[in-house]
Amino acid sequence: MKSAGRLLALPLLAGLLAGCGIRATEVPTDFGPAPSRAHCSLTGADITTQSSRGMPVQVFLLCGSSLVPVDRAVRVPEGAADSKRRVLVAQGLLDELAKAPSAREKEAGYSTDVRGGITVSGPGPRDPEDTLRLTTAPEALTSYALAQIVCTFSDSAAAEGDGSVILGGPSTEEPRRYECTDEVRSRPGSVEPPSTEVTGD
Repeated sequence: MKSAGRLLALPLLAGLLAGCGIRATEVPTDFGPAPSRAHCSLTGADITTQSSRGMPVQVFLLCGSSLVPVDRAVRVPEGAADSKRRVLVAQGLLDELAKAPSAREKEAGYSTDVRGGITVSGPGPRDPEDTLRLTTAPEALTSYALAQIVCTFSDSAAAEGDGSVILGGPSTEEPRRYECTDEVRSRPGSVEPPSTEVTGD
């Protein structure tokens, strides 16, 4: 009797499911995990400023497959000359890029490919005056790290504010002018910042 009752209940259950617009199936379905609601999104209260005091800046972190600006702050001594100020800002930005994202940023999907230990100095004797030389040559960086640095520098007081920055390595090789483009910001893993040769004054 119990078996007969179950058999009678099956058509009824199927009819109820059909009435709700849900098709009955005997095959388990797996649509994967629900997408994160916080992916690449930080509310104003969630944005982490690494220093409670300092000059407000933005650095570009990786999120998904693109670059996303995040608010930070760097300390720059008052009264620093323009040339020294540019280097101090650049070093502060590098340090922020190399820091591990906060817990909330990690939860939202943010990461960085810039490694710690990179330092920056001003121009060499034959370089243009706004050149920044890194202790790691730009061509030795990953495409992600180079894109992060170029886009962060070019949109800051470390550069001229024209969407580009002149970078060189520790050697005497000529520096190059790198640009941060929309393509670089959207596809930093496959599109490297375009660069052109520059010469000294």
